[in-house]
Amino acid sequence: MQRFTDSVTQYILEHSSAPDPLLMELERQTYLKVLRAQMISGPIQGKILEMISCMVRPKNILELGTFTGYSALCLAKGLAPEGKLITVDINDELEDFAQSFFNRSPYKKQIDFRVGDVCAIVPNLKETFDLVFIDADKRQYPDYYHLVFDKVASGGFIIADDVLWYGKVNEAIPENDTYTQGLMDFNQMVQNDPRVENVIFPVRDGLMIVRKL
Repeated sequence: MQRFTDSVTQYILEHSSAPDPLLMELERQTYLKVLRAQMISGPIQGKILEMISCMVRPKNILELGTFTGYSALCLAKGLAPEGKLITVDINDELEDFAQSFFNRSPYKKQIDFRVGDVCAIVPNLKETFDLVFIDADKRQYPDYYHLVFDKVASGGFIIADDVLWYGKVNEAIPENDTYTQGLMDFNQMVQNDPRVENVIFPVRDGLMIVRKL
């Protein structure tokens, strides 16, 4: 997997619209206060998610994996005026942190933050989603795909993060590397699914974009 040099990354940042002040503060506070802060989507990927959401203009968005809320705030920018974003994360230790930023955003009434197990919460959702963003436990990506598929509208999109996983998906892996194996299984499952069309964007650790036919 090709990775951009620091200078190219800086060039991209200098020639892309800057995040709004709330997102900039959220990124700073994440790196100051949260373990594994590199999991945050950040300005480049965040802007891509925002652009996709603005193009789709979804009425309902589902996000699996909230972390500190950066990607949710980016995706919310494309919501239809009456739209809703449901974001789910199992880590209750970050609930107050993420919710504090949601509460300060223009989308505070549109973001429904739920803490718990994705596999317990998603089956009970009644909404149909125009856009789904998957960025939770990599081992469970195949399960997440099955969970959400029937809840995605025809013509709707599923975006899955980290599908290249440091380039490991193209290498021989140890038997105990269940994270990489989960992503490899997910990628192959999507590729073999005649109900969709798909492409991988080589952004950061890879974004799989899936359109339900």
